[in-house]
Amino acid sequence: MTMKHTLVALVEDKPGVLNRVASLFRRRNFNIDTIAVGHTEQPNLSRMTIVVEGDSAKVEQVRKQLDKVIEVVKIVDITDQEIVERELALIKVKATASTRSEIIQIVDIFRANIVDVASDSLIIEVTGDEDKIDSLFNLLRGFGIREIARTGCIALTRGSTGPLIVEEEPKVIKQPRRPLPPEAETAPDW
Repeated sequence: MTMKHTLVALVEDKPGVLNRVASLFRRRNFNIDTIAVGHTEQPNLSRMTIVVEGDSAKVEQVRKQLDKVIEVVKIVDITDQEIVERELALIKVKATASTRSEIIQIVDIFRANIVDVASDSLIIEVTGDEDKIDSLFNLLRGFGIREIARTGCIALTRGSTGPLIVEEEPKVIKQPRRPLPPEAETAPDW
């Protein structure tokens, strides 16, 4: 049975890591619904939050393969845990003198913020879960959406400990694989 899975990974903050992670999903024929990456409280480490849709066995297989990537310090599927997840969206909507007050009322109901006002548009900032953002977007669609930018899901587990806290475990440093000596290589057969 396919369902949405939320994976969080602690990775080394180096160029190319995001590409390696995304390529692994591509090779396994997974479409990444959302991916958000940012710095963490630990220097030289970044946190990735990846949302994919698939059956549990296939997602677990990808998670195990990602755990083997040298730059991935730790990766966990937090789908079944109690989590707090949020997304941020900026929505630029057409606004005229006659529609501006109605848009402001809708924005207030959703506890969103107007962050820019122009003569013919408003930019609205909304934070919440995916359903909240989709609902606001659908209501504003009638006024005319000019642009939208969404961050994708970010998530933390509830409680005092999290699955990615590295200090609790001894850090295992993954060593890069060494190339084979020339005599161990096989000659191409072309």
